[in-house]
Parts: sequence; C-alpha cells; structure tokens
Amino acid sequence: MEHVAAAAIIDALGIVQGWSEGARLLTGHPAEEVVGRPAAALLDGEVPAETVAARTGVVALRHRDGHRVALTLTTCPVLGPDGMPTGHVVIAGQPGGTEPTLAGQVFQQASMSMSVFDTSQRYLRLNDAACQLMGVREETLVGRAYLENLQDTEHSQGFLSHLRQVVETGRPVRYESFTGAPTLHRDHAWSIEMWPLRDSAGELTAVALAAFDSTDQYWARRRLALLNDAATAVGTTLDVVRTAEEVVELLVPRYADFASVDLLDWVLGADELPMIAGEDVLLRRVAHGSTTEGNPGAAVHLGDVNVYQPSSPPARALREGRAVLGQAGEPEFVQWLEERNALEPTGRAYRLGVHSMIAVPLRARGTTLGVAVCVRREHPDDYVADDAVFAEELASRAAVCIDNARRFAMERTTALALQHSLLPQGLPGQAAVDVTHRYLPCGSLAGIGGDWFDVIPLSGSRVALVVGDVVGHGIQSSATMGRLRTAVRTLADVDLPPDELLTHLDDLVTHLAAGDGGAEVAELGATCLYAVYDPVSRRLSLAAAGHPAPALVLPGGTAELVDMTAGPPLGVGGLPFEATELELPEGAVVALYTDGLVEDRDRDLDRAMHEMLRALTAPADSLEALGDNVLKAVLPEQPGDDVALLLARTRALGADRVATWDVPHDPAHVATTRQEAIEQLAVWGLDEAAFITELVVSELVTNAIRYGVPPIQLRLIRDRALICEVSDGSSTSPHLRRAHAFDEGGRGLLLVAQLTQRWGSRQTGSGKTIWAEQPLPET
Repeated sequence: MEHVAAAAIIDALGIVQGWSEGARLLTGHPAEEVVGRPAAALLDGEVPAETVAARTGVVALRHRDGHRVALTLTTCPVLGPDGMPTGHVVIAGQPGGTEPTLAGQVFQQASMSMSVFDTSQRYLRLNDAACQLMGVREETLVGRAYLENLQDTEHSQGFLSHLRQVVETGRPVRYESFTGAPTLHRDHAWSIEMWPLRDSAGELTAVALAAFDSTDQYWARRRLALLNDAATAVGTTLDVVRTAEEVVELLVPRYADFASVDLLDWVLGADELPMIAGEDVLLRRVAHGSTTEGNPGAAVHLGDVNVYQPSSPPARALREGRAVLGQAGEPEFVQWLEERNALEPTGRAYRLGVHSMIAVPLRARGTTLGVAVCVRREHPDDYVADDAVFAEELASRAAVCIDNARRFAMERTTALALQHSLLPQGLPGQAAVDVTHRYLPCGSLAGIGGDWFDVIPLSGSRVALVVGDVVGHGIQSSATMGRLRTAVRTLADVDLPPDELLTHLDDLVTHLAAGDGGAEVAELGATCLYAVYDPVSRRLSLAAAGHPAPALVLPGGTAELVDMTAGPPLGVGGLPFEATELELPEGAVVALYTDGLVEDRDRDLDRAMHEMLRALTAPADSLEALGDNVLKAVLPEQPGDDVALLLARTRALGADRVATWDVPHDPAHVATTRQEAIEQLAVWGLDEAAFITELVVSELVTNAIRYGVPPIQLRLIRDRALICEVSDGSSTSPHLRRAHAFDEGGRGLLLVAQLTQRWGSRQTGSGKTIWAEQPLPET
C-alpha cells in the first residue's frame, strides 16, 4: 500500500486551512468536516506545554468514531513576505512507527526501557522496550499520569518521588530498585537514571529516564555479600553443632527457603570412619532452618540419622565432590521429594511448591565431612550454575570452620582425658587433714590448661598439699603438668623441705625448656605451691614459686591470705625460694587454688579475692559444701581459665597418741628404751604389735647409737598406722645392702624392711630421721 502523508495546515488563528488524505485515514475526519474549524476541536485533552515548546511530541486526538488516538505531531512554521509566521504545517504519524531521525531510532530501538514524562509526570514517549515491559501500546499511555496504569505501591511512590525531584532540582537522579513489572512473573533489580530535558531557552520541559535490568549483577552482589558475611558469621565458636547452625542462619532466608546441614557420624565423635561409595549414605542432622516457623517441612529431626539413596542429589554431591542441582520435573528431584514425603508425611503440605534445590558437599583438607542442602519454595528463581559455584565456595569456608571445631573438640577431649588420667582419681588416705577438691576445665577457645593439685602422704603422719599451674593450654600443657606432678611426687618421697623441693623443681623446668628445641623458658613456665602439714606439731611449712598465697580460715570464722613470699615462677632460675612456717589450731581450713579462680581480664582481682575470703567464712555443713560455695560465689558463668581448688581442714595428734624418749648415746640403754616402747604399746592396747615393734626399735636405736651422732630420740606415733621414728644428729643416710653368709652384721635394715609396711629416712635441720610404719591390728 502506498504511503500517504498525514498533514494539516493551520493558520495563525488556529483554524484548519488544509487537510490531507493521510490525515483523514488517521482520524476518520474528512476534509469538509475539518477545514475552516478550530484545530483544538480535534484534541482529546490539552497539549502539554512541553510539546508546544518543542514543536514535536505525542498528542492525543479524538477519532471520528469517538476513540482516542495518540499521534506523534511535528509542526513547522509557515513564514509570510515579512518573515513573520502566518501558520503551521503539522505532520502526524503513529507512535512507535519508524522514526525519521537517527536519534529517534536509537531511542525507539534501545534494549533498555526508556520513557519521557512531562513536568506533571504524564507519559510523553515510550520506546519499544518500555511498552513491552508495561504490556501495552504507547498510545494507551501517552498523556496519562504515571499512577493511572499501575498500583499505588511503595515502589510506585518512590519512582514518582524521583520524577518530581528531577523537576524540582533540575539535576539527574540515579538509584537502584528491586521490583516487578506488569509483564514479569518475578521481581527484578533495576538501575534507573532520570535526567531533565530542556528547550533551546534552557527551560525544563520534560524528564527522560532509562531503566537497565541489573538482576544478574544484583544476585552476584548478594552472593558476594553472603560470602563476606560468612567470614564473620560462621565459625564464631569452636563448636561443631553451633557452626552448622550458623551456616543455616546465613542461608535462610537470603539464599534458601529451607536449608539443612547433615554430618557424618565420625565428625561428631573421635573416630574417623571412611564413607563407602555406592551404598546408602547415613548422616546425622545437626542443623536446619526454614522461613516457616518451626520447620514443619523438615523430614528429619535434629539429632536423627538421615538416609540418602545413592541416586539422590545429596548422595551424588558427596560421591562426586561437587554441587548438584535439582529442578522440579527431573526424575532424581522427584524421587528425592517423594522420599522426603514418605519419611515425614505430615510435612507434605509444606513441601508443595518446592521447585529447586542444591546439594553441596562439605569438604575440608581433602576430607568429606557432610552435606548442606538448600531448597527454594517461595523464592521464584531456580538455582542456576552461578549458584553452584557460590555454594561450593561457601561450603568450602563452612567446612573449614566445622573441621576446625571438630579438631578442637578432639584435642580438647584428648587433653581432658590426659589431664584426667594425670590428676588424682581418689585422694590417698591420711589422718593429718580432711580434704576436698574441685577441678573445672575452662570452656574457652584456648583449650585445656595445665592446672593440677595433689595430696601426698609423708612420713610421720605428715601430709603434703600441692597446687600448680603450667603456662599455656592444650595437650602440651597437660603433658608438662603430668611431668611436673610426677617430679613433685618423686621429690616429696625424698622428704625435702618446701623451699628445697621447689629449687629442684625449678631446675627440672629449666631443663625441660632447654630440651624442647631451644624454646623460651617462659613458654614452659609454671607456678607451684608446696605445703607440708605436721599434725603432731600442728605446724604448716610452705613455699611458693610464683603462685598465689593460700587462704587460711581459723576456727573462729576469720579468713585471711597467708603472708608469704611468692618467689619467681618455675623456669626462671637463679633465684631462691623462701619457706614460711605457721602453727595452726586444729580445725583450721587451708585453701589452695590456682589463679583461674580469682584472675580474669573482666574481673577486678581485689574484689575476687574479697569474694573468695567471704565465701570461705560463710556457714557450710561440710567441707564439700564449702568448696561448692566458693566456686558459686567467685567464678563467672564461663571461666576463662582452668580452676583448681584444694581445701584442707587440719587435725591434730594429741599427746595421748605420741610418745617420745631421749636415748643416751650408750648401747647399754637399748634394752631400756625397747622396754619403754613395749610398755607404751600396752597402754595403747597394741600388744599384738609388740613383737615387731620390739625388733624395729632395737635395730633402729642400735644403728643410731653405733653410726649416728647425739642427740638421739625415739618417737612412737599411733595414727592409722604405728610409726616408729629414730632421730640423730648425723646427716648420713642409711641404705640397704645384702650381707654375705659369714658377715656378722648388715642385716638390720633388711629385717626392718621385711617386717614393716614401709620405711625410709628424711633429712632434718639437725640431722636425719629413720622411720618405719606397720599396719595396726584390725579392731
């Protein structure tokens, strides 16, 4: 069909003077009905001022049959002989038709949505992309206000506000929006730019805009933001289950409508068992979350075992070591969903509409730990290849955090087991003190420390009380603690005074540090408090190596810290230790503890000390209750360090249980001394022990007179055992030897060792003491 131009001639008074055939075809009005009449009668509404000023634009006319027609009009003035305009030639065309200019074609054919609005936010022009997005033809919108064709939503109001802002300020506006459109089935991300249009005089006549669909970039940024958040939100604790929960909290609802984390059983335990490929995969559900409160769509409860068939996406992900996508309609996806419904039928209604899922293995350091599953139901987008790349990256980070937590749990379990095996399982029986103890391993990320305590029976009914603390945490500290505890027990058997014992222990720590690859001494440093209580003299002798002073609670109810010199920590070397001696009344309580009880970066030390002393004086039914009261009063809810507390209530052996004789340095008095000892046993009702005691007293006193130096003293102690002690002024220690057949002597100590339960010697300030214990007859 031959193209016929649609044109009209309008004079200066606005009267139509000419009308083409093309104009008749567009409007339905023949020339005889239009020529000679005002042109304004053909309009359907007013012509925007911007169009008048620009002399071009879309104008709405009324067709002869009554419907509205939007035409693109271009006016050209007709000049008279004097150069003044005498009228206009108006050329019309259908909107959306072929643009006559290159700029018009660029606008019309642009791939992004572009529109032009007048200053009252009415449509003036739309390109093809905008019309396709709105789902209507351009002539339907031209001349209409923006909100006439859209719902009055928050986004619509924001869009309108930005249009007005450009009109009011005359400056461009650029912003991002996430919303839908009439022809779209889901929301999209848009990068929108609006800018003012001005006429030749610089007056703002319209507002143009371009909207770029940036949905792909939007989701890429969202995925990147999730990865960034994972760096701080996942792995905040070294707890396997909590780490899995943090992964789910990160994914729901930003990335999935439902997410779960299932781990292989060995990850939650101490044994590493291989996964058998090709068989049903058994995993334990440790965390899941949903946009629906209560997770009604979960087919497996927390803590239960989850079984995945070999063909299911989660099993494939574990087997293949990569993310596996599943979409509605795929056989594997359908089968997986049917398995979920069969496993938990009550949640079937909440699984309706599930259209996409992704399963990704949790692998760290070449080891598979479990699988994470993400499901979309309300979210309109299916998972795509980019989501698989993101899921693998996120799963890799999460798996490292889970593996770190698993390794920490294993190391903590090992350290606890080691420490438990090294600490006293049951305190040895002795009569000098009543004791109770408390040990609390710390729950911090630093791991188990090297705190220890011990109660060591000594000769003469005495007892040694020990507490110590190795610097650092973990298995190394626990192992070092075990070595030091063994060393203290060995040195205690030698019956060294507290200050001398710490001196030998200090040398040991220095040697340990020097033997560990040249490590700094401070890295293996330790503190220790060693105290010896004698129930006969009621004296407490103690020395400390960098350790807090013990607290002393007298029977009257007053409590105070023992005034003593702490000395340097073990491992410093070269500095002496000082011993302190106290005489205690019977029933006094000595509290030995490690610094974890009172020291913490969030607590004031003086206040913690005050709380401890006050708790020690509070009424308690027993020593056990007193220990509980101290921990409750002093410790925070989550101690940051190991805590060891040892409470000892003193006893006293009265004169009725101790007998002492000074022995002249003359062999003739051996028989007299022996007889006095037998008489004392009769007083105590221990006649059954007289025979062995007579032999022991005779041998030990004879040796003291023969090889020792005055003064010589015999002491019998009736405690849980019968103890015989002979002291003299010589520092020479006795030793066992095997006598030959024709030797006249040398069999005395061997006889004592065979007749008694145990024997030994200890150095004193004025010489030595040889002692022997024999069990008392059962009564």
